[in-house]
Amino acid sequence: MGARFIQVSVIYFLIGVVMGLAMGIAEAFRYTSAHAHINLLGWASLAIIGVIYTVYPDAGKTKLAGVQFWLHNIGLPLLVISMFMFAHDNKGVGIPTAAIGGLLVIASVVLFVINVLRKVRQR
Repeated sequence: MGARFIQVSVIYFLIGVVMGLAMGIAEAFRYTSAHAHINLLGWASLAIIGVIYTVYPDAGKTKLAGVQFWLHNIGLPLLVISMFMFAHDNKGVGIPTAAIGGLLVIASVVLFVINVLRKVRQR
């Protein structure tokens, strides 16, 4: 499971870097919040989670880790899509999309915390 989180995190890293470069070249920073969320919740958070699950494989082998993986990787794209919608003043679709995506990501984080508190022990 650690490897899955790390592999997905580098995809978010690539997307975030390319997006940042494109925004900089175009001097168009309307998507800054989406860029930040891709980098922080996608690249940084998922990479750290992957390392934790690699160092503590018992935590990575749980059903919670699998559910967490899918909640996060469904929720984050929805959250980012909502930020693109907000950048174009489309709040009608953006707000419910943000709510669903945000709740899925929060649920993922809660499962991660529960999993770590249950399975990560001092060696």
